[in-house]
Amino acid sequence: MQGNAYGASLAGGAFDVGSFVKKPQTVLRFLSWVFSIVVFASITAEGYINPETQGNTKCMFNENDSTCSYAVGIGILAFLGCFIFLLLDAYFPNISNAKERKYIVIGDLAFSAAWTFLWFICFCVLANQWSKTTMTHVVADAARAVIAFSFFSIVTWALLSYFALGRYRQGVSEFNQEYTDPAQDHTSPYPPPQSTYQQGPFTSSQGQQGEYQPPTY
Repeated sequence: MQGNAYGASLAGGAFDVGSFVKKPQTVLRFLSWVFSIVVFASITAEGYINPETQGNTKCMFNENDSTCSYAVGIGILAFLGCFIFLLLDAYFPNISNAKERKYIVIGDLAFSAAWTFLWFICFCVLANQWSKTTMTHVVADAARAVIAFSFFSIVTWALLSYFALGRYRQGVSEFNQEYTDPAQDHTSPYPPPQSTYQQGPFTSSQGQQGEYQPPTY
């Protein structure tokens, strides 16, 4: 295990709360966590209304229940993902296995990239359905807040993807630079392995024999 791997120092160091809170990834995860709460909480609290002509509640976005369900689902999963990766970021320096660090960074990159795309779809769907909404008993401020924070989530998750990609590239480059072939490592205190092959006992004598000479009597 090297002194630095995938953007974190060698395992075993003391956990510094101040430096952890000031990390860009921590700030972005916290913002993404807050944005997700705003999205699914606003829809859950004020996103379903009861039209005058119908008895059942309908989504405030053009009475399309699928739109509200999608936004709530994406928001809740983003909330859980931010919480899990915040814990992993805090525990990351204590992981001594480079492969485990690699898997965590790859998982962070894949999840962040996927949620960037999903939030982009959510924003487009919400904006499209809101432009088609004709109901009058709609809390417009809540709808606009959901759309705005969906857009903000695209930015924060895209930045998280960027930082995760940087950590992955850093880990790969450090591994390639620090790995050396033992046969070509001239700084090693151990001598290079010698060949154990030995020439056969009859090879030399047979190679020096000339042409056949008849015996003399």
